[in-house]
Amino acid sequence: MTTVQKIKEIEDEMAKTQKNKATSYHLGQLKAKLAKLRRELITPQGGGGGGGGIGFDVARTGIASVGFVGFPSVGKSTLMSKLTGTHSEVSAIDFTTLTTVPGTVKVHGAPIQILDLPGIIEGANDGRGRGRQVIAVARTCNLIFIVLDVLKPLGDKKSIEGELEGFGIRLNKKPPAVIVRKKDKGGIAITNTVPLTNIDHDEIKAICSEYKINNADVAIRQPNATADDVVDVIEGNRVYIPAIYVLNKDISHVQIDAISIEEIDLLYKIPNSVPISSSVWLNVDELIEKMWEALDLVRVYTKPRGLPPDYSSPVVLRKGKSTVEDFCSSIHKEIAKQMKYAIVWGSSAKHSRGQKVGLDHILEDEDVVHIAKK
Repeated sequence: MTTVQKIKEIEDEMAKTQKNKATSYHLGQLKAKLAKLRRELITPQGGGGGGGGIGFDVARTGIASVGFVGFPSVGKSTLMSKLTGTHSEVSAIDFTTLTTVPGTVKVHGAPIQILDLPGIIEGANDGRGRGRQVIAVARTCNLIFIVLDVLKPLGDKKSIEGELEGFGIRLNKKPPAVIVRKKDKGGIAITNTVPLTNIDHDEIKAICSEYKINNADVAIRQPNATADDVVDVIEGNRVYIPAIYVLNKDISHVQIDAISIEEIDLLYKIPNSVPISSSVWLNVDELIEKMWEALDLVRVYTKPRGLPPDYSSPVVLRKGKSTVEDFCSSIHKEIAKQMKYAIVWGSSAKHSRGQKVGLDHILEDEDVVHIAKK
């Protein structure tokens, strides 16, 4: 029996098993078994994780990368070409894009890499088509654009989310506040600071048992934590990536009046979504701004001694890696060693006249920094 067949067998058994106190241990075991089989697909025998192959290994440039994911012929290549000026083959035929096509767009002075990925098909996380390579590249992106046909967004949205979830990608989520700490003895000790509404102790113990974890402290600190959250923490190979749902209406192929104002209002109610038309650049500016917000980048301007700040070329850092030391290292690795102190102006400074700080000071967007050397 193949891995895909084993997965289908477990999914069928889970679907027909009603969740209650008597079945929770069994369901916990099934969830863990399913996750382990999924891991085999993510990292198949022979290694590599499925991300390589001709046309999929792309040199990374820019401060962040955005991957375009979607079914074939939803307008990914048109949007890519309009955003970056990079030619990505456009056609009404499915699977026109056969490899990863990279391009770059500059937003607020920051170079951002755009990756147009081949259209995926249902069953991609099981290895159908080029699905495994496509999703493995998506796992490495800082943001995912899920491009949907505006005429049938909800069904395609659910299908694509399922493909990405099956490959260990968690969209618009944070890592669960669940801790599993192995120990030498004492069995499984479970503590929770919030009520357990979707999982019980039996299910947690069953998951641990399936992973051959016999002694551990398990702490649940997340409201509405699920068995999937516990499995994700134990597996440890999940990636948590923000996603924007790009609801594309290609006016060259769809009548302009095919969607009413009321329907557009409904589309906006889909969380993290932006309706656009890439063919006539309709609402793409809003999409770019949403992309900037989701990437959570920090622009920092340099101020040479005795001169005004240089606002033309910001140093762009990632939120969470935006200390003065990070700023120095992004310019030249020796600057931090030569620094005596820094003066910072902007939202991270305590005073409008500027604040003298050290290497561990955290910078905010549009701060201005002067480095005083020893």
